[in-house]
Amino acid sequence: MKELEREKAIDLLNTIMEFELSGVVRYTHYSLMVTGPNRIPIVQFFQGQANESLLHAQQAGEILTGLEGHPSQKIAPIEESYQHSVRDILQESLNHEKKALDLYKDLLETVENASIYLEEYARTMIGQEELHNLEIKKMLRDFS
Repeated sequence: MKELEREKAIDLLNTIMEFELSGVVRYTHYSLMVTGPNRIPIVQFFQGQANESLLHAQQAGEILTGLEGHPSQKIAPIEESYQHSVRDILQESLNHEKKALDLYKDLLETVENASIYLEEYARTMIGQEELHNLEIKKMLRDFS
């Protein structure tokens, strides 16, 4: 096993936390902006995404404080396109989820062969983000 690059892992976990917290704001905003006949299930989907983002931020924060890091109080920048059709917000969601996937892959690369727990955490989160990507892509199919 290699030695854990603790500071690098803490920095990545802080970045993940900031990104997931921006997801809480992003998905809450989206849930408020949805209109039309399919509003209810789409609003519920985005509310669920917001809740899950908060949970993911809390998980990352617990791990980084366990590594003796200090959790950031910032959130990642959120771009506002002012385009609120369901297709537009789903596409923005897909872009957001792809970035989240990349962050968790960076974490896996950093902790691989240094911490089984962190490796498993990163792999689990990668699996969840890949599933989100697939789900959103399926939702976008009707708009092609």
